[in-house]
Amino acid sequence: MTRSLNLDDIQGNVIRAYGRYSFPFARYFFLNIADCGKGRQFIQAVRQKVTTGAVWPEGGKPLVTLNIGFTFLGMLKLQIPERTLRGMPEDFISGMRNRAFILGDRDVTKTEAESVGWDKHWDPIWQGNRKGDGDDTDNVHIWISMNAQLKTPGQDEPVDELEQQTQWLRDLCQELDQGVRILTTNGKNGDQEYQASSAVFEEKNGIKLPTPKEHFGFSDGIGDPVYKGQYPPEIEKQNVIGRGKRMTPEAGWEPIEAGEFILGQPDESQELPPAAAPPEFTRNSTFMAYRKLHENVGTFEEVMREEAKSYAAVQGVSEVEARETLHAKMCGRWSDGVPTSVVPTYEEWIAFGDKMGFNDPDPVKSLENQVAYLRSPAASNFVYADDMLGYKNPVGSHLRRMNTRDYLDPLNKVGIDPETGEQFKNESATSALNKRRRILRRGLPYGPRVGEEKNDETEQGVTMIIMCASLSRQFEFVQQQWIQYGLDFHQGNDTCPMLGNHDRHKRFTITADPKSGKQPYVMSKLKTFVECRGGDYFFIPSMTGLRMMAMGIVDAT
Repeated sequence: MTRSLNLDDIQGNVIRAYGRYSFPFARYFFLNIADCGKGRQFIQAVRQKVTTGAVWPEGGKPLVTLNIGFTFLGMLKLQIPERTLRGMPEDFISGMRNRAFILGDRDVTKTEAESVGWDKHWDPIWQGNRKGDGDDTDNVHIWISMNAQLKTPGQDEPVDELEQQTQWLRDLCQELDQGVRILTTNGKNGDQEYQASSAVFEEKNGIKLPTPKEHFGFSDGIGDPVYKGQYPPEIEKQNVIGRGKRMTPEAGWEPIEAGEFILGQPDESQELPPAAAPPEFTRNSTFMAYRKLHENVGTFEEVMREEAKSYAAVQGVSEVEARETLHAKMCGRWSDGVPTSVVPTYEEWIAFGDKMGFNDPDPVKSLENQVAYLRSPAASNFVYADDMLGYKNPVGSHLRRMNTRDYLDPLNKVGIDPETGEQFKNESATSALNKRRRILRRGLPYGPRVGEEKNDETEQGVTMIIMCASLSRQFEFVQQQWIQYGLDFHQGNDTCPMLGNHDRHKRFTITADPKSGKQPYVMSKLKTFVECRGGDYFFIPSMTGLRMMAMGIVDAT
């Protein structure tokens, strides 16, 4: 059944991943509310600039977007009624710091007393957040994001309007006598006014181009889920392929129910997600996990060089091929984003790149061809149930963990079909056990500009912004069960090769099709490549909710 959403009432970052719409820059601000009345005045001013999910008219795309969210402590400071606050989910109320043992941010083998100082590698803004010492002056109450378009093609500067809007925010806080103030404790040294993020640029022939890559060199942000009402029908028909839920072979792909991501809408259980009263306040809102993920580029490069030498010797290939193959098998996609489930071998990948124009000598045309492919259904239209043994895409790869697709269908057969000598195809497999674990990916990389040095000590990584209706059922489940454990993938305690903690478990197994004549390979030198630098959970209200907060008329009775 076709269901429409009130896009004018939903914040725009819930509907769109701005990076896919040519907004390669972002600034994330974190603010503290000192006075409830000033906080409401602040919301009244900001909500008039908030970018909604409404369809942009031809040529009417904003130069800079703006969106806003609130922590539980921020809602408490704004004197949202107690009944409403009590109706909020426990994960949101607790916040990310208090869920660290679930997320793998704190060593689960140590007691709380033994874990004192576990957050010493977090940025100062997050070390000072939710300390529980009664001092509220350093707590994060509000999150504001600004995403900006490119100022000049071929360069890596945002439009001037980004700084103008930033100054508007500063002036607003000044007008309110710092009743709401920007917490200038961002960054590793705690001396940044905001967390700056941008696409990773590459410079070729004097031209700087934004790419879909992050700092390890992987293409990212490709398979974001599609849900009902997100797109007009003609666009949904194409975008849903590989990004919705896998149904029967005849039905193919269908959009996920909007209630998996937006409160007040039916979810995959055909129920309304649990939400606090009154319904007018929470309808068309969502929850967000903000996580700053630091990438240890130096460690990653060191491990990959060592493993590539070993793999090349074992498999009898060049170190160039070895490195590219290890990258692809760890991720589940080649460096340009082509899925190994579709193009499983290095030779096939090179041929595919030539065919698609990825290797065009003109860097601009080459990147355009890659981006066009990544935005097409072809980049997402694949399944796992025909590769249960992981010959094409290892079962413990990052991609299979983040979105299991049809792999976990309990009726899937695992092994070799005696009639064909090939893996069982499992053509009727569905994503029924996966569709309630999907998350919306937003955010951008952060770090050095093009040409600048990157190592473990330099600041680079991904500002991970995740949206969903249930932080515990969706985000936390994926983070804990699929990234930090491997049982669902028959990997024992082996964690995700890219995002997992590797203090104890350092292996990743790459299976091999016996027909290829190649041997399986076990990467055994993995180290922790990605470390959390802090974050928190936020409520992203609807436009109606923002108006109610500004007016102080949230009535839960």
